[in-house]
Amino acid sequence: MKILITTDWYRPVINGVVTSVLNLERELRARGHEVRVLTVSRTHSSWKEDNTWYYLASYPLDKLYPKARATLQFHHTFIQELIDWKPDVIHSQCELNSFIFAKKIASRTKAPLVHTYHTVYEEYTHYFSLNEKIGKQAVRSFSRWTLNKTQAVIVPTEKVRNILLRYGIHKKISVIPTGISLDRFDIHFTREDREKLREKVGIPKGNQVMVTLGRVAQEKNIQELIEYVHKMQRPGFTYVIVGDGPYRHELQKLVHRLGEEKRILFTGMVPPEQTPYYYRLGDIFGSASSSEAQGLTYVEALACGLPSVCRKDPSLDDVIVHGYDGYQYSNYHEFAEAIHRMLDNPERCQEMSENALKIADKYSAKLFAKRAEGVYKAVIRKAERKNRGK
Repeated sequence: MKILITTDWYRPVINGVVTSVLNLERELRARGHEVRVLTVSRTHSSWKEDNTWYYLASYPLDKLYPKARATLQFHHTFIQELIDWKPDVIHSQCELNSFIFAKKIASRTKAPLVHTYHTVYEEYTHYFSLNEKIGKQAVRSFSRWTLNKTQAVIVPTEKVRNILLRYGIHKKISVIPTGISLDRFDIHFTREDREKLREKVGIPKGNQVMVTLGRVAQEKNIQELIEYVHKMQRPGFTYVIVGDGPYRHELQKLVHRLGEEKRILFTGMVPPEQTPYYYRLGDIFGSASSSEAQGLTYVEALACGLPSVCRKDPSLDDVIVHGYDGYQYSNYHEFAEAIHRMLDNPERCQEMSENALKIADKYSAKLFAKRAEGVYKAVIRKAERKNRGK
């Protein structure tokens, strides 16, 4: 099968969409398919690699969203080259620039268009609208306009499927949890290695640790965890925030105002190949985000054997099973109770760690690609029947 993937976000950027695309791309190739990727470059130049990866010149759109870029290369020779390649199916991953390319190529080649809706944009209106209500209305209208031009839609959770149904999306919506490369998190990391990394980060010897890893942005609600940790005042407890982003400076100012510089630590950005080690700094994983479509960091934490304490969210119902591999909380008292319950009972915490590994097995990249392949085959068969009927 010839599969074209289009995306606004791709390497070297690090985020959930990029991780999802890279895993899907790799596993589809492993299944014998021919895959090409069309994306925007991070510069003013266009180029391609090995007739497989196509990058279109772009300009920054940081005022719309940090690190976002756009392109006006709508008639670039790369577009015609991909039309001539005649993909069997096109899988778009973003709703802005690259969707226009996906739609154009699909129209010219008659290839069915599948789209993955990764982002709950209603939680991101502060980036592009001064009025939250108007911003949410714009998101609904734009999502409906975009997705109703596709032949099928993929979402990572039932939460996102229900949101799209509420928007009035009439296409078939398949729930396929985004997969991760589980092998990447199966690392050799001794007790001595862990102690050395903890010392490097500044964690006092013997402290219990909650770790958060990911993009440090306002919608991730990390400020809630900082305030809860401050209020809890648990002795011998450190909270480590791994990653970088536009809200880091504000959070560091908050930690300073609270006088918590010794208990709440920031590592800054770490290379992707190092993240499995940084997860293992923690005894538990914490998140207060309610903006996730799925949240790959939760699954990555599980793959590292970390039980989790996370703000209650429908997207986590099959990921963080309350009382099995972690706890979901709705307020400070539930958060504090979950922390104490796990960390005051090492045997219980170890059992939940083992359960976390079992849950992670359900989210392999191999299964993710296999299920996406099933959607491709279904839309191709439907397109063939439609063409025969003409």
